[in-house]
Amino acid sequence: MLITGSGIENPGTILGVEKEESAAGDWRPPTATWTPPDGYFGLGKLRKIQGFLLWGEANASENPVVEEKRERLVELLRGGRRVLVFTGAGISTGSGIPDFRGPDGVWKRRQPVYYHDFMRSEAARIEHWDFKLEGWAGFRDARPNATHESIVRLERAGKVLAVVTQNIDGLHSRAGTALELLVELHGTNSFVECQSCGQRTDPERHFEYFRTTRRPPICGCGGFLKPATISFGQNLKNEDLERASRFADQADLVLALGSTLSVYPAADIPLIAARKGAPYVVINRGETEHDGLREVTLRIEGDVAEIFAPAVAQALGVEDSA
Repeated sequence: MLITGSGIENPGTILGVEKEESAAGDWRPPTATWTPPDGYFGLGKLRKIQGFLLWGEANASENPVVEEKRERLVELLRGGRRVLVFTGAGISTGSGIPDFRGPDGVWKRRQPVYYHDFMRSEAARIEHWDFKLEGWAGFRDARPNATHESIVRLERAGKVLAVVTQNIDGLHSRAGTALELLVELHGTNSFVECQSCGQRTDPERHFEYFRTTRRPPICGCGGFLKPATISFGQNLKNEDLERASRFADQADLVLALGSTLSVYPAADIPLIAARKGAPYVVINRGETEHDGLREVTLRIEGDVAEIFAPAVAQALGVEDSA
């Protein structure tokens, strides 16, 4: 199962949500709302972070620790048959998708519109559509990168159980991930959704309408239209959380790619699989909240694309057949 992470218009942590457990201690996905996290890491160009030697460095092949981690990753990929990969916003910055909470992130210059304000205020709806219009061309024109494509290659090799993402950029779908394997926990910019009847439609004509009229579009049923992403204060869909947890129950390998693992309950999903005995690999540039947990089998620091794509190619024997 592939889980990807936080490109949501609100890439936040969940506040006021306790993890629900049964009498047997099993995790149950709660209904949750969004607020922003304390920190967020995007991909950068630094070659070392907090003393970690990045795999992508020129001398990585000469470093026995780095080489050992690389070989271990390839070994785990070769052995995985029901792979859960949890990825975050760090996999999409290479496609030109901006982060939200970084030093130069969107929320440094824009204030988010909360869902309850969107639903009750025309001015809030105008503000929300203006914000989404600002970033629409970038999302519309973005293309998958090596990480998205490598995930699809694993899928076509019969190894991927599911892709669960917190990203809203739609790049997994564009790369070719099958819809039945994809769980977009934070929604998607690929559609506009009626808040009354639930109908989803193509965004382009709605953005053009707002661009020319400065009026928020309305559904034929009279309901408010909004890009199909989870906003601040808006409930996640329980069916998505439940699907993700069911996939985690079945996984035999967990890969967390490009996520700080700070958004809950989503960040609990890989731990469900790990606590059932699945090896757990974390690849990210920068610290994660799962660093140091005993459930983590392998932690690799660095640029996900530089690390993951070559490992997939080697695991699938691409180099051998070239």
